[in-house]
Amino acid sequence: MRIESPRYTERFGSVRINDVQKVLELDSGKAKDLPLHENIAVQKIEEDVIKNFEEKMAIVIPTMDEKLKLFEGVISGVPHECLIIVVSNSQRKKVDRFRMERDTLQQYCHFTRRQALIVHQKDELLGRALAEAGYTDLLGEDGKVRNGKAEGMVVAMLMAMLARKDYVGFIDADNYFPGAVWEYVRCFASGFSMARSPYSMVRILWRYKPKITSGLYFKKWGRVSEITNKCVNSLISNNTGFETDIISTGNAGEHAMSLRLAEILPYASGYAVEPQELVSIFEGFGGILPMSHQTAAKHGVEIFQIETRNPHLHEDKGDEHLGDMLMTGLGAIYHSPICEGETRQLIMSELLQRNLLTPEEEPPKPRLSAPPKKIDLTKFFKVMEEHLPSYSALESE
Repeated sequence: MRIESPRYTERFGSVRINDVQKVLELDSGKAKDLPLHENIAVQKIEEDVIKNFEEKMAIVIPTMDEKLKLFEGVISGVPHECLIIVVSNSQRKKVDRFRMERDTLQQYCHFTRRQALIVHQKDELLGRALAEAGYTDLLGEDGKVRNGKAEGMVVAMLMAMLARKDYVGFIDADNYFPGAVWEYVRCFASGFSMARSPYSMVRILWRYKPKITSGLYFKKWGRVSEITNKCVNSLISNNTGFETDIISTGNAGEHAMSLRLAEILPYASGYAVEPQELVSIFEGFGGILPMSHQTAAKHGVEIFQIETRNPHLHEDKGDEHLGDMLMTGLGAIYHSPICEGETRQLIMSELLQRNLLTPEEEPPKPRLSAPPKKIDLTKFFKVMEEHLPSYSALESE
């Protein structure tokens, strides 16, 4: 794989934010040395390097009542070396959608001879393991994990730790192109191979997000992404005193982290989860507030943004879905202790303009879960390891 070298890096305290790097070549051929002049502008990531990182990576697919054909396509795009972890919050009563997802995954793993884990978000054993480990932030009054994408993502991180992985990546289950999924994972591996810090994150920027109107129009930006990026950049600019447009991936659902970084960040519930990850990094390591983790501050936190070659076509969830994403995502920025007056005014202006708020209201404050590092992993593993085969797609055949 050939990818642009980072041409510019914005520094915010101990955080290094790399400008967008474009994928130039999906397959760069056999391993050989690059000419010196090419090595300056282009990174060639050899296939063996990519595969080595994929072996250390769990790819998480959060899903809730998605079409099974879409779900099957997404899992087929995940490279063979990765561990697949499906966290489902699909219905189980009228029609057991979770059982259908499990059957689909089991059949796929049977014929491809690969390993995967699948867990339902409302699994009673999972709730008990979290309670015994002292991590009740994810639990509702019924003792089960609450609804929410972020809650499912944290569960998946814990499952990746249980499987002794070093990296965790997230890919939404509504993607129509399996080839795009394959490219996302290669981008994750490429980003981690370039990282100088063990505390690193790779965020995907879709090359195009096609819309079907009178024909197929390859749109560059989603409506929510443009606004979120503008507000995150305002947050950085007003804290550093230098205007920037460095962030292009404020709402990146497709992203990956080293588990060393993932375990020390708090997470916001709902659609605020992706913007909150950036906000949490800036709060913890931007130098405005006391450093939240001294070892990570010493190494620095590194953020990569990689633009794919494949376009991203996914299910259209409607305008109400976009309003929810915008409201909760901007709420994560608005309520941050490092968010100053100018950025708050910008956020209010964007929400008022779209009739999502009245002048007397504020965007909702996100519910935050403590960093997974707070959990007693020994107790969590003790409960879960005994029953791990029941979550395995192959071993439960």
